[in-house]
Amino acid sequence: MPKEQGRKAIATNRKARHDYSIVDTYECGVVLMGTEVKSLRAGRASLVDAFATVDDGEVWLRGLHITEYEMGTWTNHEPRRNRKLLLHKAEILKLIGKTKESGLSLVPLSMYFKDGKVKVELALAKGKKTWDKRQALAKRDAERETSRAIGRWAKGRR
Repeated sequence: MPKEQGRKAIATNRKARHDYSIVDTYECGVVLMGTEVKSLRAGRASLVDAFATVDDGEVWLRGLHITEYEMGTWTNHEPRRNRKLLLHKAEILKLIGKTKESGLSLVPLSMYFKDGKVKVELALAKGKKTWDKRQALAKRDAERETSRAIGRWAKGRR
């Protein structure tokens, strides 16, 4: 069987970009059990309530829901267990400093297969206030209206 190539999306956290302004992103490996990988291959994961913490020099992903593998036996995994993220020591030290000093959060943006390995895109993010969210929505709507008007103008309609 040929080795898997490229990037295949498993799950994305669409609400994260709405609720947070992204400062920096990191690509992390994840420590998983066999049944978790099989469940992920079926696309059965949710990043909705997931977040990451740094405890004792290790980064942990909490709240990630991976549905139990339906063909699994008593060796099946817990759906919401804490999972260790794999990063370089320098990256972990940088994350510890940023989260402690400036009140930034660690939020998973997406989960995907990269060359057969499960990866998580972790973001160092700052929470948005309600008015920030409304401002971003208004800006996006204005840009959409502008592009529509330009499209109509280009087609010769008004």
